[in-house]
Amino acid sequence: MSDTSNFRNGMVIELDDTLYQITYFQHVKPGKGGAFVRTKLKDVMAGGITDKTFRAGEKIKEVRLERRPIQYSYTDGNLFYFMSLETYEQIPLSREQLGEDQLLYLQENMECQGLNRDGVVLAVELPQFVELEIAETDPGVRGDTAQGGTKPAKLVTGAVVQVPLFVEEGEMIRVDRTEDKYITRVHS
Repeated sequence: MSDTSNFRNGMVIELDDTLYQITYFQHVKPGKGGAFVRTKLKDVMAGGITDKTFRAGEKIKEVRLERRPIQYSYTDGNLFYFMSLETYEQIPLSREQLGEDQLLYLQENMECQGLNRDGVVLAVELPQFVELEIAETDPGVRGDTAQGGTKPAKLVTGAVVQVPLFVEEGEMIRVDRTEDKYITRVHS
C-alpha cells in the first residue's frame, strides 16, 4: 500500500481491479477544506484516460510492473508486434494497449520498455526522447533567426510538433514525445 504523497508520473496503481498508470498529478491545497490530488489516469489494458481526484493521504494499492526491453517489429491489422530482446518471443499488443499518443511516435525497430506483470506484457513505454525525420514543413523565410517564431512540422510517423523557423523538411530532430516538444536538430 502507498498513499497520494508518493504519486509520480508513470506510477501504476490498482483501482476496482483495473490497473491505471498516472500520467499527470497535481497536489491542491485550497484555502477552505482539505487538500486533494487531481490525477489523469491511463487504463493500462484499455488505454482510456480518466480524471480522478483523491483526498490527500488516501491509501492506494501500488502495483510494481517489471520493465523488460522489447523492440517494435511490425503491424498486422490492429495488432502491433514487439519482440522480446531477452527471449526473442513475438508479443502482439492492441492499439488501445499502446495508446494513440504513443502511436504517433512509434517507428520500426524502436527499442521500448515492456511493462510486465506475472510474465505478461500489459503495456509499452516508448523512450521519452525520440529522433525522427521531418516529412513536411513550410520553408523558412529569408531573414528568420534562431530567436524567431515557430512553425508546425509533420514527422514521418504522423506526429506534428512546433519547430523553429530555420528547421527544414528532411532534417532529423529530437523530440520530447511526452510533451510533443522539439528539443534540437540531430546531425548525422
